[in-house]
Amino acid sequence: MTGLGWIMTIIIGGIAGYIAEKIMKANMGLFANIIVGILGAVVLNFLLGLVGIVASGGIIAQGVVAVIGACLLIWAFRAIRS
Repeated sequence: MTGLGWIMTIIIGGIAGYIAEKIMKANMGLFANIIVGILGAVVLNFLLGLVGIVASGGIIAQGVVAVIGACLLIWAFRAIRS
């Protein structure tokens, strides 16, 4: 997550993973929520950068990006698994 420290990245990643878990009706633990939230933010920031969109370094902007990215990762995992 761009512009955030390590502790804030873990907190935002955990919250984003939890929200994505509830949106996608998945059943994950705390550690998985943190990992999915952080990876979702990284992946979506990369994809947005490819099309020329830059999310600001703010907590709210990165939180929204992390939630959307985590939902995409959960969807992709389900698509690959089935």
